[in-house]
Amino acid sequence: MKQKLLKIILGAILTSILIIFTSCQQAPTSQTVTIRSANSTWIQELFQTYIVNIGLEKLGYNIEKPKQIEYPPIYISIANGDLEYSTVYYDPQHKEYFENSGGEEKLEKVGTLVPNGIQRYEIDKKTADKYNITNIEQLKDLEIAKLFDSDGDGKANLVGCKPGWSCELVINHHLKAYGLEDTVEHNQGEYEILLADAMTRYKQGQPIFYYAYNPHWISTVLKPGEDVVSLEVPFTSVPKSMGNMTEKDTSVDGKNLGFPILEQRIVANKKFLEANPVAKKWFELVQIPIQDMNAESLRIKEGEDKEEDILRHAQEWVKNNQEKYDSWLETSRQAAN
Repeated sequence: MKQKLLKIILGAILTSILIIFTSCQQAPTSQTVTIRSANSTWIQELFQTYIVNIGLEKLGYNIEKPKQIEYPPIYISIANGDLEYSTVYYDPQHKEYFENSGGEEKLEKVGTLVPNGIQRYEIDKKTADKYNITNIEQLKDLEIAKLFDSDGDGKANLVGCKPGWSCELVINHHLKAYGLEDTVEHNQGEYEILLADAMTRYKQGQPIFYYAYNPHWISTVLKPGEDVVSLEVPFTSVPKSMGNMTEKDTSVDGKNLGFPILEQRIVANKKFLEANPVAKKWFELVQIPIQDMNAESLRIKEGEDKEEDILRHAQEWVKNNQEKYDSWLETSRQAAN
């Protein structure tokens, strides 16, 4: 009787151990990993973050609500392990942020989330045609610059970049390199507000002069070649932090626009990527066409700008691209083997 009871107890213990062991073997490690992300206060980036996070959740990771902070602190937080990743690496323009936060020792650039981002200076086509303006260097002429004076100080008002975005550094470099500091004023602040003011002037038939980046709603509302003209630059010159560049690096369709093509990539904590090959593979695969980003930017501009709106947009995008999205997920899962 005692031997029988002992066998029953030992059997129960062995069965319990087997169940626990099997359970541990089957549970993907990603289920115990929490991923923290952030994007800048430029709300369009939240759309991309949600698209990436929806996939990570399907891969078994726990996802925290994304934070909205400015670019330099994002890089520092990822390097320090306070965040796992962000969708905000604009290659090559954010090279300095990357290097200053620890570089390749702590960070890694992964995939190409949004390819072929085009930057340029634009003016309204009516003014461009009337005065035959094709090159930003022509604004050294005070009479030409005055055409774009919106505050009465005699200088052209250029709608530029928000401080901390890095594009403002390129613009300031250009103004000096092309001898425009005496005739062009770089208006910096909240980009969307400055651009909305320019749109108001455009609708009133007044000349406008602004920095443009695609993807963005501005390229959908004011179409290059139809409503506005992209200005060329006299020669290629960029800040030293971006490396050596030639005219080939800053030209699009035969026009030297002065800015390199931006590839928007994911930047992640290096140790996190090493420990999570599934997440790394996902980062390498997910990609959003630039026309989809333009459309999202316009929806946000037209009032669907709450976080819940943007999450819904991301869910709709996943549904509309389900077959491709699922194939990325399947390939990512295989990285665990």
